[in-house]
Amino acid sequence: MTRRDAVTEPVETAEVPVPQGPLPVVAVVGRPNVGKSTLVNRILGRREAVVEDVPGVTRDRVAYEAVWNGRAFTLLDTGGWDPEGEGMAARITAQAEVAVTAADVVVFVVDATVGATDTDEGVVRVLRRSGKPVILAANKVDGPSAEADAAALWNLGLGEPHAVSALHGRGSGDLLDAVLNAVPDAPAESFDEVDEVRRVALVGKPNVGKSSLLNKLAGEDRVVVDSVAGTTVDPVDELLVLGDREWRFIDTAGIRRRVREASGAEYFASLRTAAALERAEVAVVLIDASEPLAEQDLRIISMAEESGRAVVLAYNKWDLVDEERRESLDREIDRQLVQVRWAPRVNVSALTGWHVDRLVRAMDTALEGWSTRVSTGKLNSFLGELVAAHPHPVRGGKQPKILFATQADIKPPRFVLFTSGFLESSYRRFIERRLREEFGFAGTPIELSMKIRERRSRR
Repeated sequence: MTRRDAVTEPVETAEVPVPQGPLPVVAVVGRPNVGKSTLVNRILGRREAVVEDVPGVTRDRVAYEAVWNGRAFTLLDTGGWDPEGEGMAARITAQAEVAVTAADVVVFVVDATVGATDTDEGVVRVLRRSGKPVILAANKVDGPSAEADAAALWNLGLGEPHAVSALHGRGSGDLLDAVLNAVPDAPAESFDEVDEVRRVALVGKPNVGKSSLLNKLAGEDRVVVDSVAGTTVDPVDELLVLGDREWRFIDTAGIRRRVREASGAEYFASLRTAAALERAEVAVVLIDASEPLAEQDLRIISMAEESGRAVVLAYNKWDLVDEERRESLDREIDRQLVQVRWAPRVNVSALTGWHVDRLVRAMDTALEGWSTRVSTGKLNSFLGELVAAHPHPVRGGKQPKILFATQADIKPPRFVLFTSGFLESSYRRFIERRLREEFGFAGTPIELSMKIRERRSRR
């Protein structure tokens, strides 16, 4: 297999050049189920975009960074484009049109085995009006016998059809060469050093309003929203300016009851949601305030806590909550969310925008707690007074003591207790609770570990 037959992990194996300006943007568009996400995965050299042999798996525009032949570029995967679509199909099409507007080059993918359909011709008319360079990819050309099908696509009037097989990699190298040759030359730009953009993962069960909240924060429809649960499949990154600062929001797929119960696209989307949580700094867990807390909500909160991210609990759909529901919700929180009392709580309505401005303050509080460090002197002085007032209970004639303590890390805060014996879990929880009362740590999990120093016997 030659270089031009397949793309082999360009992002991970190629030396990525330091960009001198914004990366060129390449949008991959086409009607549903022509293999756009498969082609994106082929270009990236890894299974990043969710792929399933069902139309409409990709719904939002999703950005990835890729490299080919020493040149870096941003690759936009889009949902199936149907100019005549209605409902969710129309919203997916709107996202594809936004991607074309943002792109420097458009890769138009057509299924060569089917040929040009009326939908394809409708997309072509929109692409011509955009004025953007368009590269025609005739997909599913798995061998020489299918090249005649690709040649028939000349009648679309977009120039030479590039015969490719996204599944097997055939012709993908030539396609990428043509794409990058079509990128307009741009003057190099220099950028001053900027502050790090904080990363936020929006997580929650399906249909809780994650995409609606993201659109409300952005002030425009950035991602597809529908009343059907599971509209978002791929994690979607969006840069938003909130409180005079940039934030990178990651809208994720709704997490199902059990990953092992999911299949196909749902399974891979669940894995990508977990990966999105890992690369975030703060997790905003959305909970439907109008419904009783579900097992899914508790599991997602535990996942965010165990990942070591800062955590904010956002109770969405507050416009649907009456006085009776508020009282029952307070009881549910007191009974079921004892382990995350430290997480800031925000009541919001993604539909009306009520109190969404308070989300930034809650995230700042959580991130501040996540980064808090206590000096060793203050920590040991505090623990000395605490242990003197509330010593560990005597067990088996022995009373373990805390000899020394230090904060080993932040993000999240990790403490190591050097002890003369094993500390019971109830006593460790007591220490954590008092640490929070003394030093804050709002919005962040705390990890306490022990190092037991056994006494050496005298000879």
